[in-house]
Amino acid sequence: MKIMTTASARFAGVCLALLAVAPVLAHHSFSTEYDRSKPISVQGVVKKVEWQNPHIWFYVDVKDANGKVATWGFSGGPPAFLTRQGIKRDVMKPGDIVKVEGFRARDGSNNASGGKVTFPDGRSVFTASAEDARPDAK
Repeated sequence: MKIMTTASARFAGVCLALLAVAPVLAHHSFSTEYDRSKPISVQGVVKKVEWQNPHIWFYVDVKDANGKVATWGFSGGPPAFLTRQGIKRDVMKPGDIVKVEGFRARDGSNNASGGKVTFPDGRSVFTASAEDARPDAK
C-alpha cells in the first residue's frame, strides 16, 4: 500500500509541475512566431474577430492580383491590454475594409502579427501587445 501512495504522490507532483509550466509553453515570444525581417501590408475585408485570451485574432479576406481571395489571420494583443489602451471590442467588425500592417509568421502561412490596422477614413489602431510594439523585442 505504501508503494501505491508514494507512486500516487509522485504522479500528482508531476501533474502539478506540468500544469504550472503549460501556460509558459503555450505563450510564445514574438520572435518565436513572427519574423521582423518580413513585414507585410495587406488590404481586405474583415471576415471574423475573436476577442478572447490569450490574444485577439482577426481574419481578413485579401484579394491577390488575379482576384483570388486568401484569408489572413492576425494575432493581436491580449483583450485586457487593448482595452486599457482604449481599444474596444467593436473597433473592427466583419465587413469592415482595413489595411493591416504586421510581420509574417515564421512558418510562411497566411498568419501574421496584426500590429497596425487602418480604416479607409484614416482612423488607425494599434492592435498588438506591448511586446510586439518594441522594435528591440526578441
